[in-house]
Amino acid sequence: MDSWTWPLSHDYAALGQDFVKPVAPSKVKAPRLLQFNRTLQSELAIAATDEALTAVLSGNCVPEGARPVASVYAGHQFGQFSPRLGDGRAILLGEIRSPWGLQEIQLKGAGITPFSRGGDGRAALGPALREYLMSSAMQALGVPTTRALAVVATGQPVYRETPLLGAIVTRVASSHVRVGTFEYFARTGQHAQVKTLADFVINRHYPELCDDENPYLALLQAVADRQAELIVKWMQYGFIHGVMNTDNTAISGETIDYGPCAFLDAYAPDKRFSYIDQGGRYAYGRQSDIIVWNLSRFAECLLPLIDSDSDKAVAKAQVLLTNVHETIQQKLASAFAAKIGLQGHADGAELAQSLLAIMDKAGADFTLSFRLLALGLKTKDFASWQALFHAAQDERKAAAAWLAKWRYVLMSDEAPEADTAVQMLQLNPAIIPRNHRVEDALTEAHEIVTSGVQALPVMPKFDALFAALQTPFDEAWDNHSLAEAPESRGEGYTTFCGT
Repeated sequence: MDSWTWPLSHDYAALGQDFVKPVAPSKVKAPRLLQFNRTLQSELAIAATDEALTAVLSGNCVPEGARPVASVYAGHQFGQFSPRLGDGRAILLGEIRSPWGLQEIQLKGAGITPFSRGGDGRAALGPALREYLMSSAMQALGVPTTRALAVVATGQPVYRETPLLGAIVTRVASSHVRVGTFEYFARTGQHAQVKTLADFVINRHYPELCDDENPYLALLQAVADRQAELIVKWMQYGFIHGVMNTDNTAISGETIDYGPCAFLDAYAPDKRFSYIDQGGRYAYGRQSDIIVWNLSRFAECLLPLIDSDSDKAVAKAQVLLTNVHETIQQKLASAFAAKIGLQGHADGAELAQSLLAIMDKAGADFTLSFRLLALGLKTKDFASWQALFHAAQDERKAAAAWLAKWRYVLMSDEAPEADTAVQMLQLNPAIIPRNHRVEDALTEAHEIVTSGVQALPVMPKFDALFAALQTPFDEAWDNHSLAEAPESRGEGYTTFCGT
């Protein structure tokens, strides 16, 4: 087997055993490399054979220079505080330098760690492939995200409600520090560790803050800004994370932990797919409020660093968080105005909101409502768009009236309609990871892997969907079967966390 050639560093592990615990990946019986992101491999300048990749990414071989560790963190899960969580099934190998800075390489599903809390430390094939697919789709949409380098089948089962095929996904991220990482130390009064962690985050993610008059208040603002941008991106594409706990809120502003996530089919602001979110805490329309709640927990951790006078620290944080909430609402309004070609227009936000209300009542498909509107403007034929609202007479009339008003506003604008159509097509994807297509692909993959096909098997449905999702705005996908809405409009679809 060829030797591993990654030059790994260990900045996070160097913070010490308050933050991480050394742990070796558990070896597996019969590893098979199922998916490997060649594009990401090239970006990271990884040179290794598939045999070497399989050995290392299965955990069977720890590369020279690696210092595998598991990180500790806490977190609010569905509003309730859990004082000690941590990487129960994820092992950090180290950091590799890339054109966009250091990137951490983590094996998820690599076995028991000191934080497994009675779990087996493993992952099932379906959730591993889902993260690989979803994170790549988000990257192509321009949404900040952790990325998946590979999926390796372990050749041994994991036991949940029923026995499932085991797998390991290799996750790449600028870091895996979470709001919950700060909570772990702050809640136990380990203020020196909070400062150490805050300084690490500033140096890694926000070096421009090093010379700020109040770097920790500036850190809160910077993290809030990135999270605001992230949530707006999620919502403008109809993404529902599904489990927005503070331990799943990355300080870097990247989407992390693709457990029960899904995309909207029929638009409904109260839509949720996650089986464990019975109360709808993390429903689509609540995500902008929840991120402010999560940021409030982050602010609580930083208060002693923001100001030695606790009252002054609270006042400064409260002003900042109030402004963040207002900023998110403004950014959402602007993003949806842009989706209908009216960014910066006085009537843009109001027209976008009225369209969403009509879509909600009609159960119209979220992605198609905006994509077909853009195509209609390009071709001057809105029949396909209007067909989305034909199921109910009242909504059909409301949609027709909305279309007439929207076109009147466009005609009064200085921008040529052809240019507006182009801009709209660049903002509204033709294809997203449709829930029914994802499930079809995962089902087929399970059957193929079970059949015993060797390394890097051909998975026609999975491979075709993955490839299509790399160019989501390409007009080649308009009218393609992969872009079609499900006949059920997504009703009854449920996702699971995968742990």
